Amino acid sequence: MAATGEEDRQMKVAVLGAAGGIGQTLSLFLKVHLPAGTTLALYDIANVAGVAADVSHVDTQVRTEWYLGKRGSVEELEKCVTGADVVCIIAGIPRKPGMTRDDLFNVNAGIVRDLTETVAKCAPGSTLCIGTNPVNSIIPIAAEVLKEWKCYDKNKLLGVTLLDNMRACTFVNEIVQPNTIVKEVPVIGGHSATTIVPLYSLTAAGPRLSDSEMAALRKRTQNAGTEVVDAKAGRGSATLSMGAATAYFIVALVDALLGNRKPCVCTMVDTDGAAKAPYMAWPVRLGPDGVESRLSIGKLSPAEEKELAEAIPILCQDAVKGQKWYEQKKANKGSKL
Repeated sequence: MAATGEEDRQMKVAVLGAAGGIGQTLSLFLKVHLPAGTTLALYDIANVAGVAADVSHVDTQVRTEWYLGKRGSVEELEKCVTGADVVCIIAGIPRKPGMTRDDLFNVNAGIVRDLTETVAKCAPGSTLCIGTNPVNSIIPIAAEVLKEWKCYDKNKLLGVTLLDNMRACTFVNEIVQPNTIVKEVPVIGGHSATTIVPLYSLTAAGPRLSDSEMAALRKRTQNAGTEVVDAKAGRGSATLSMGAATAYFIVALVDALLGNRKPCVCTMVDTDGAAKAPYMAWPVRLGPDGVESRLSIGKLSPAEEKELAEAIPILCQDAVKGQKWYEQKKANKGSKL
């Protein structure tokens, strides 16, 4: 482990998967935008020393640490997350051309389960943010792990879906600017294709958009990940924009945990009975203890109501898939003891 900087720690943010395409962008943005005195702890199983050395040269008062994992050992991972206020998991294999989020499931589910177990053991009070795909099924797996370790807090497990909101804002502003500037588009549901439900009717641009324009915007937002994968022609997925979106989310969360402000964001959470699916991307208000409240979403357009109704069964299936995967793996592990 190496460290740079002399500032006293105020908060500790751990990034698991820091040397990947998303992780490098995320680490850079966090080094620039986290509050002075924060410790930024970077973990990966390869190349993390170089990433840490690189971002540590950015002149801010954020202290950088790095931890290199070894196969068959969790010692460095445990050191990384111990004492963390926020842990962000973005480790996993990337999406490739022709690959659906479902194709990612078996590999990434195992990675996130193992990392979450260490978080539960060494940082049970931390707020855990996960951006590893497929988020719709990964968040329920992480919840089951935390429940098994008896440290589950529905307000401290957050799926990072803010990229959908960022894309939705970008796409609508391409149409309505300069006459209107849309600063926020609520996006509810999930983080896969048709489960992504952008609520353009609730934005400042809503009255100016025709039904066909909103339909086209919703479709583009839902397919934006594929747009990037295809444009990169097999050489990557949406790493830069996802890294930026995750950083914005983490910085907002840290501000809330410090009591500086109470931002409203969309994130995949345990809906706690507020919706018909157990886990959904939903607007929430963040506070010193994670999610302070789950917010109402207002009246949707008929088209948005229809898309949300179609997304709910898929979200329920995705959640059950994650839960069943975890139970099966636990049963298999128990049978070998």
